[in-house]
Amino acid sequence: MIIQNALVFTLEQGFVKKDTVIEDGYFTGEKRAAQEGETVIDAAGNYLIPGLVDVHFHGCAGYDFSDGTIEALEAIGAYELRNGITSICPAAMTMPQDALISICENAYSYKRHWGESLASRLCGIHLEGPFLSAEKKGAQNPEFIQSPKTEVFDRLQGAAHGLVRLVTIAPEIQGAECFIRELGSKVHISVGHTTSDYETAYRAFVLGADHVTHLFNAMPGFTHRAPGVVGAAFDSKHVMPELVCDGIHVHSSAVRMAFEMFGKERMILISDSMRAAGMPDGDYSLGGLPVRVTGNLATLEDGTIAGSATNLMECMKTAVSMGIPLETAVRCATYNPAKSIGVDDVCGRIAEGMYGDCVILSKEDLSIEEVLLGGEVVRR
Repeated sequence: MIIQNALVFTLEQGFVKKDTVIEDGYFTGEKRAAQEGETVIDAAGNYLIPGLVDVHFHGCAGYDFSDGTIEALEAIGAYELRNGITSICPAAMTMPQDALISICENAYSYKRHWGESLASRLCGIHLEGPFLSAEKKGAQNPEFIQSPKTEVFDRLQGAAHGLVRLVTIAPEIQGAECFIRELGSKVHISVGHTTSDYETAYRAFVLGADHVTHLFNAMPGFTHRAPGVVGAAFDSKHVMPELVCDGIHVHSSAVRMAFEMFGKERMILISDSMRAAGMPDGDYSLGGLPVRVTGNLATLEDGTIAGSATNLMECMKTAVSMGIPLETAVRCATYNPAKSIGVDDVCGRIAEGMYGDCVILSKEDLSIEEVLLGGEVVRR
């Protein structure tokens, strides 16, 4: 397949007008004419971007990753794919250990049989719980919060056959430092749902944590005398923070500030979506807790924000509407999240050897023109 006349996103130069070749499901680096009988797509001057990579979301289309069923993952993967999110690393909630083991086993089963249905690639699992602060639990169930234990992680990683790529922890709770020290070289560790001050968070980053879960949310605020997790992350140049740009979680001014602080090389856009994404307003659940959804706002009974009802493609567009350059927003929804969980060798870029997953966006309004998975058109 050849995609012609597109403005192709590149890390080095932004958007460049050139042709793109996909063979046997992968991008190639060659430049050549179309062969007889080969599929050619005329992008007509529109944008060609890598398929998006969401490393923090819970569900959509009426289903949740924590449902722990193949049916749920297939429905989630189909919805994500239609919306240009071709690689997913869904997040499990704080739940009983047996439930988390079943969720991990289910994810591995989905990955083993991936391709039997048209859905996004599962590139990892994000354990957002249970190693969190009860004081900053957000929409997590406090009944099942526990201190970080390597043996618990090992059981979950074993059930997942190595698919767990990201773990959120609160570094101030008992056992956190030992957990980071022992596992920091084996899995990406994110600081989140935490009451940490600057010193505690900075210590976690020195020990090996390299990620921040939904920056600004479920953590102490940034002030000039108490910079907290935000300041510690800024001073730790290897750390990549997530940001929910749904127009609800973070004010547009704070979004612009975060991008200025951390730069396009470090920021990660996520959706943090729950099962109501792509569904009408109404009553839903997240991690076993009741959630009310009105528009893009999802809240618990006490008013606590409970994830988002917006997919990553819409979050990327919202970031652009907030003043973030398109080239930066695309990078932070594709390459950066892939890099943050160690899968940038297969996805997140339009480059030789990468999966042939990409999206053609209208140059006029960024609406989706086509979605390709492994060089096959799945939405047109």
